[in-house]
Amino acid sequence: MWYTKNTSEVLKDLNVDESIGLSTEEAKKRIEKYGENKLASKKKKSIFQLFLAQLADFMIYILLAAALISGIMGEISDAIIIIIVILVNAIVGVVQESKAEKALEALKELSTPKAVVKRNGELTEIPSEEVVPGDIVIIDAGRYIPADLRLIESANLKMEESAFTGESVPADKDANVIIEGKVGVGDQHNMVFMSTLATYGRGIGVVVGTGMDTEIGKIAKMLDEEVEDSTPLQKKLEQLGKYLGIGSIGICFFIFIVSMFQKRDVFEMLLTSISLAVAAIPEGLPAIVAIVLAMGVQRMIKENAIIRKLPAVETLGSVNIICSDKTGTLTQNKMTVTKFYANDKLLHIEDLDFNLETNKLLIECMMLCNDATYSESSKTGDPTEIALLEAGFKYDITKDIINAEHKRIDEVPFDSDRKLMSTVNSYGQKYKVFTKGAIDSILKISTKLMLNGQILDLTENMKKDILKAVDLMSDDALRVLAGAYKDIDAPPHIGLDEIEKDLIFIGMVGMIDPPRLEVKDSISLCKNAGITPVMITGDYKNTAFAIAKELGIADSLNQSISGEDIDKLNDEDFSNKVRDLRVFARVSPEHKVKIVKAFKSHGNIVSMTGDGVNDAPSLKAADIGVAMGITGTDVAKGAADMVLTDDNFTTIVSAVEEGRNIFSNIKKSIVFLLSCNLGEIITLFVAILLNWDSPLLPIHLLWVNLITDSLPALALGVDPGDKGVMDLPPRNPKESIFGGSTKLMLPLNGILIGALTLVAFRVGEYLYPNSVPHARTMAFVVLSVSQLFYALSIRNDRKSIFQIGLFSNRFLIIAIIIGIILQASVITITPIAELFKVYSLTLKDWGFVILLSLVPLVINELLKIILRNKEI
Repeated sequence: MWYTKNTSEVLKDLNVDESIGLSTEEAKKRIEKYGENKLASKKKKSIFQLFLAQLADFMIYILLAAALISGIMGEISDAIIIIIVILVNAIVGVVQESKAEKALEALKELSTPKAVVKRNGELTEIPSEEVVPGDIVIIDAGRYIPADLRLIESANLKMEESAFTGESVPADKDANVIIEGKVGVGDQHNMVFMSTLATYGRGIGVVVGTGMDTEIGKIAKMLDEEVEDSTPLQKKLEQLGKYLGIGSIGICFFIFIVSMFQKRDVFEMLLTSISLAVAAIPEGLPAIVAIVLAMGVQRMIKENAIIRKLPAVETLGSVNIICSDKTGTLTQNKMTVTKFYANDKLLHIEDLDFNLETNKLLIECMMLCNDATYSESSKTGDPTEIALLEAGFKYDITKDIINAEHKRIDEVPFDSDRKLMSTVNSYGQKYKVFTKGAIDSILKISTKLMLNGQILDLTENMKKDILKAVDLMSDDALRVLAGAYKDIDAPPHIGLDEIEKDLIFIGMVGMIDPPRLEVKDSISLCKNAGITPVMITGDYKNTAFAIAKELGIADSLNQSISGEDIDKLNDEDFSNKVRDLRVFARVSPEHKVKIVKAFKSHGNIVSMTGDGVNDAPSLKAADIGVAMGITGTDVAKGAADMVLTDDNFTTIVSAVEEGRNIFSNIKKSIVFLLSCNLGEIITLFVAILLNWDSPLLPIHLLWVNLITDSLPALALGVDPGDKGVMDLPPRNPKESIFGGSTKLMLPLNGILIGALTLVAFRVGEYLYPNSVPHARTMAFVVLSVSQLFYALSIRNDRKSIFQIGLFSNRFLIIAIIIGIILQASVITITPIAELFKVYSLTLKDWGFVILLSLVPLVINELLKIILRNKEI
């Protein structure tokens, strides 16, 4: 029981030095001994199990019954064809499902939480799976714990352990406590556990349990859950499939009843009705949607966007407001101190005279009251704090040296409400309290000021001079941090109010984080696409506006508002005002939620970025929550729908573009499948109503369904992105997938395909009056090949196939060629032709059926010309 031992015993038992951590070689040995630090996952389905799952479908059962009846009735060829169709459909389904599964597995690997550990004496960030017993792990607020740890150092550390204890209040942790006897998890105050969350303070712990040997691992052994992740679109399509199934079965039953009155062959019409029902339902559609979404997610990963929740892919296409953090997302996140203010002077950092006491104290304050680390080979921590350490490094002062000289005795961690951080450091026999933070927060708790080495009372006039300097720095888009101190005789170990009280103002530093070079073009692309970019930052209004104006987000200071002004407005007034705002400065995480709700109240689809623990509510409130992959806390990543691996605004815009294209491709596949299936229904329905010979046999319907519902539909689903998709306004999420021109084009093309098939059949009967099979062959070819050619025109509802590039989707061209070759093979290869009861066509026949098959493509292209001319 690790909690009963002191830290020295624990480190000795685990054979690790706290200051150095494990070596790379030792870590490799331990991962081989203990295994990867992950919970055992549910056993994956085998290929055979996936194959059986494809057969577990009501329509497949009907087909199997049809095959059995055919075999009993002596129609062996029909039975064989039906079985082949079932097997090919199942194989395609298995391939698609396994691809989707692999894509999602890759996604899980990329979204694995990171852990900061000490290896070879240096801090390094590694995937949590690589953590081993004996690793020294750094804990800070907002980070999930990667394994079970025995604390060896803690400072005001609080942990969210409700998963174990049921307590909603975070638990206090103390590394120095030693517990006697056996106690429950909730009473182990010197331990922290895998998957729990640090909500406050910081700490260092040594790993004592990984993977299934952790407390959460014990719970995992008792659970075996599988979460099904269907998107709203997939659910709608499942519902659509049910309606189509009911409607198709109704039509087929009607056809069967009519054919009985017409005294047709009962068995043949039964098979025809069943085949038509199967052909009419796009049973491959859910699988196609799943694979298109999964492949889209994989493409986004390559573009530095990890989609954690599949519904986000659909929602991305509707986003019309992007609320983005400034630092690191719109800017380079490479903070550099450029100016400082001390001794009533605002100077460039290069002019800082380190021999002056005030200047020296300002640098010491910024470096000691700091949790970052900095060396020439390694940087960890907040970019702002790293910039402060870099400034000191220019004067040959390193964090390690100054920390050794002035050891940290106590601290009060930074939080977003106070906007302050304080430390207590030893100075010989006495101590200094150092506090750094926002200038307004520092001035509230400062009563004196250091000027040229003298301590003076801080007057209102002095405050005005300080604030003038702040405005000058803000006008240059500099971020301002102020420092203050006080001397004390002994370590306080007292409350926050006593530490951050009656301080002496030292000075300020100004730093800049320049805009990312590519962001300006992305902002312009957003506006062109009907998307409004919005900046949210903790900086001052002037600083924020300066960057926003440079990027093209805002044109006037009137489009900016501060958190203080937001607090003065009630929800209704703020909601009315928010339409004209583009920059939100000095905001807290609570303000972010208010901003999201205000934009959403006008029917907008809002994307919101965040990286901190307190950003989780706003990320959840937004339609698309976007977490920062580099600077973001595990809490933010857990609450987000999307994680940016490069923390770049341009990646959000690229993801929106990808989301629009994915939805567009899914829509193409749906419309293509439904148009084709409608054509098949119309063909048989009209022929039977008019008491003609059946233009198609059951195996013909199944075959056409096979060659059109698989490769061409999938090729449309992976159609290259339309370069003009960002010239269109965002999609209305409430609009039906069959909205716009689709509600006209879908039935029109269904009727067209059906009519052309009937024309081919009647012409065949006219040319070959004594050979119904010959006429059926012509109808069979037109039904299949017209659908394949139609796939070309459906790629874009405005641009012609030549504008988008006839060969730009090579997968579709290959799918069409394969479809035509297979169709020709069925007719020309004698043994197969006999199975399908078809005749070999003459060159004249081929010319006629190909011309008929091209009609849907030609008519769709002509309609596009008419639509384009109307728009002009």
